[in-house]
Amino acid sequence: MSSPLLQSTVVVTVTYNSSSHLPKFLDSVRTSEDLQLTVIVADNHSSDLEATTHIVRLQGARLLALGENRGYGGAINAAISSLPPHVTSILISNPDVELSHGATSALLAELAADPLVGSVGPRVLNSDGTTYPSGRELPSLRTGVGHALFARIWPANPWSRSYRAERQGSDVRRAVGWLSGSCLLVRRTAFEELNGFDEGFFMYFEDVDLGYRLGKAGWKNIYTPEASVVHTGAHSTSTESGKMVRAHHDSAYRYLEKKYSAPYLAPVRWALKLGLAVRARVLARTGRLG
Repeated sequence: MSSPLLQSTVVVTVTYNSSSHLPKFLDSVRTSEDLQLTVIVADNHSSDLEATTHIVRLQGARLLALGENRGYGGAINAAISSLPPHVTSILISNPDVELSHGATSALLAELAADPLVGSVGPRVLNSDGTTYPSGRELPSLRTGVGHALFARIWPANPWSRSYRAERQGSDVRRAVGWLSGSCLLVRRTAFEELNGFDEGFFMYFEDVDLGYRLGKAGWKNIYTPEASVVHTGAHSTSTESGKMVRAHHDSAYRYLEKKYSAPYLAPVRWALKLGLAVRARVLARTGRLG
């Protein structure tokens, strides 16, 4: 990948009490490309801001300290709105991700090859080397309900397999409905055309909603296994799992409410709201998202 494309690319990550994971992330960004990438760390009013500030300064990154917790999408929006005009693409990433060598270049190649590509996502590997299904189909009522009901007790059910796009395999480059917000490259013009992430999603489903809106606007979401990253887990939420379960289900309902907004679907929305609320209460007792 030519250096001009890398020079017009910025990496943005969001921290919330996750300073302990920043050094490995920033090290991986530094070593992943021959040209050093600019990194902006947006901090959501963390209690460990002093540690984050020290790490960011030591690693040569830039800190955007927000005076409140704006959620993942809100923090990303704030960081991107602060970028100079010459930045044309943004690699959005969790701080508990490690980039493989050449990952950003491989993602940028997809943007360069097709002006209709609005977002590109890499193969996301779990810490044990298995592949996380990071490029998925948009959840429909049928697949969403089937996945919600059977994912825990019947992992190989057809609805979950369809939603995770497992039949196509993790080695296949393809257009998808949405890409995991743990790591994805966005074309700035496409992102800003949609006013970025919907900040009504404080946490979870903001990436699903972004993929949905990009597709509706005529942009493509592309999954490419040519780029790979390792994602070690959702560290910032692990101590508040019950709260996060409820947030996950609230966001799921917001997404479905937006997608199925027609007046005649009101009874369907009521049923979804009730079902998700009951499921959230059940799962919150175990602290698991299911």
